[in-house]
Amino acid sequence: MQPSYRVTEVGSGISFSCDAGQSVLQAMEQQQRHCVPVGCRGGGCGLCKVRVLSGEFACGRMSARHVPDTAKAVGQVLACRLFPRSDLAIERTPVPPQGAAGQS
Repeated sequence: MQPSYRVTEVGSGISFSCDAGQSVLQAMEQQQRHCVPVGCRGGGCGLCKVRVLSGEFACGRMSARHVPDTAKAVGQVLACRLFPRSDLAIERTPVPPQGAAGQS
């Protein structure tokens, strides 16, 4: 039997269980929790960006455009590529308004 971890989005207080080997986004959707925006589910769009506040985790491949090394260094990752190794506390990362990217 695989371990299961508790994931809590601190802004909303929503929490759900996530099995080892399952992404946080998969678990959230499977349990019909709606605390993180959902986009492509493949690590490329950046909509599901979160910051891990506490806990151990692993990450799959993510778009460097949306999650550069500087973001990873402060715990910002994509929920679709976030795999818990312990209970996690996460917070949503605000998504810039559409069309705002690249504007001065």
